[in-house]
Amino acid sequence: IRLWTTVLEITVAMAQLPSKEIAQGTYNFRTLGLGYANLGTLLMVWGIQYDSPQARAIAGALTAILTGEAYAISAELAAALGTFPEYAKNREHMLRVIRNHRRAAYDAPSEKYEGLSVLPVAIDQDRCPEALRNAAHRAWDRALELGEKHGYRNAQVTVVAPTGTIG
Repeated sequence: IRLWTTVLEITVAMAQLPSKEIAQGTYNFRTLGLGYANLGTLLMVWGIQYDSPQARAIAGALTAILTGEAYAISAELAAALGTFPEYAKNREHMLRVIRNHRRAAYDAPSEKYEGLSVLPVAIDQDRCPEALRNAAHRAWDRALELGEKHGYRNAQVTVVAPTGTIG
């Protein structure tokens, strides 16, 4: 996650984009597209039914680890290189989103979420393997702690397309 977040961050400056408007938006928000593939294969190898509560808990934890760690790395990059140009005007909204993601990783009670009309599907703490659950918690703890201190280099770090889950 560290390596690919850094690689994708570097590509923002080097990308050949289709229009000046897209290039400017990409630079202003420094959006990345880190993702994963072969989730279905992993579940099959582990002998877990694809559309089962346990599979959803595992997928949720893996996605939380991926995204939380990428945001933590983005905050580390912000400490060294500065935040994305539009960060200052988006700071409070961005931190609210990060706090809500962290709450979903911990499966917080619905009244704890900030400013949501639709609640996220949180990680099922009972069905998720302990090591994955703990890693997801640590990832979002780091993402929030470092982001509060340094901001973020990237407004968005992950994109998980439906095709990525069936690769």
